[in-house]
Amino acid sequence: MTFTVAIVGRPNVGKSTLFNRLIGKRLAIVDDRPGVTRDRRYGSGRLGDLEFTVIDTAGLEDVRDDSLEARMREQTEQAIASADVALLVIDARAGLTALDEYFARQLRKSTTPIILVANKSEGHAGQAGAMEAFSLGLGAPIPISAEHGEGMGDLYDALEPYAKREAAEQDAAIAALDAELELLPDDDVEVPTHLQLAIVGRPNVGKSTLVNRLIGEDRLLTGPEAGITRDAIAIDWQWRDQPIRLIDTAGLRRRSKVVEKLERLSGADTDRAIRFAHVVVLVLDSADMLEKQDLTIARSVIDEGRALIIAANKWDAVENKNEALKKLRDRLDLSLPQVRGIPVVTISGMTGRNLDRLMDAVLDVYQRWNKRVPTAQLNRWLGEVQQMHPAPLVGGRRVKIRYMTQIKTRPPTFALFAQMADELPDSYHRYLLNGIRDTFGIDGVPLRLYTRRGKNPFDKDDR
Repeated sequence: MTFTVAIVGRPNVGKSTLFNRLIGKRLAIVDDRPGVTRDRRYGSGRLGDLEFTVIDTAGLEDVRDDSLEARMREQTEQAIASADVALLVIDARAGLTALDEYFARQLRKSTTPIILVANKSEGHAGQAGAMEAFSLGLGAPIPISAEHGEGMGDLYDALEPYAKREAAEQDAAIAALDAELELLPDDDVEVPTHLQLAIVGRPNVGKSTLVNRLIGEDRLLTGPEAGITRDAIAIDWQWRDQPIRLIDTAGLRRRSKVVEKLERLSGADTDRAIRFAHVVVLVLDSADMLEKQDLTIARSVIDEGRALIIAANKWDAVENKNEALKKLRDRLDLSLPQVRGIPVVTISGMTGRNLDRLMDAVLDVYQRWNKRVPTAQLNRWLGEVQQMHPAPLVGGRRVKIRYMTQIKTRPPTFALFAQMADELPDSYHRYLLNGIRDTFGIDGVPLRLYTRRGKNPFDKDDR
């Protein structure tokens, strides 16, 4: 375990830039517009030999009503409460503001230690603002430039005591655990790996509400406004002993409707989450299911080779449920024939309806996505298939299939070795893939089949 550092401050002082600097990559979206970050985002930070968890937060606003800004403030306050130390960031070039002073007073009441950081201190323009920060009563400010990496040594010195304290506490906990383990028999148990689960969909279909209901807390900002989530937010979670990294994403609109730079960045963040996911849950609004943009997202997931599940959200509001479900399944079969048997689960993120069924479907499709078929079984099946439905003739000659093997999983990928392999028609490819799905129980996940030309020692072209 490592200690936790929360980055807080008013909007547009460079919190996300500092977050990206500490984790060593551009994970948080950065823009000149204030208020880009809304949900709190976690990352693995490193500064010299210090390793810690860093939290990027929304800009602090002096609002306490039911507005979006007030809910963002609550998310930030939760981050401060959970952190071992908080970095209060001010803009040294803009100088001290009334909002900085107000939140410094609030933070002094917190039990979480505060380190004052004067960002944008490169050159001489930030010196006056850094000197003003002494008046906040939080000690000497640390002048840095998150964008240019200046002042990181001083920040290291300020954070090091918290790392040492955390290390001492960990050593004590490990010693106590070792004493307990001496009383237990040896057990070679393989440590399970995380299942990467991405929640995607159009804006305002209930993705963040679904995530909050799954983990059992208001971890993500929700509300009636469309497009609240902008970053892809990863949350480590566990379901029935299966470690899961749950990723909430920004809503994806049709590219023709995306005109703002910020929304393009959010869309790119969501695309990246899909690429690194194992299973993707596509959330639909039951009032308007599987429209063109939903199908575009689904095809993107399948093209990336990820396992896909359809979650029809807000199902409690549907009047004729049987008819709506039949219409949805028919549309899937017609529009996504390349992946037969995609799981469909009707849910309500607001009430928690069928979330157990949804997670059961996630684990089931994850196992199929990881399935490996032994080569001997695969080729026995291939021999039976060729007897029932031989490969077609090409130029008066029959394509001779030699053998098939599975070359990888995630998704299941097969190589077919045959003479004149390049001449094998697509229809026969689909026939073989559908046969593999039905025979070996790998329906509902994308499969890939590559053809390879088998070498013939009597063919001069193969020598």
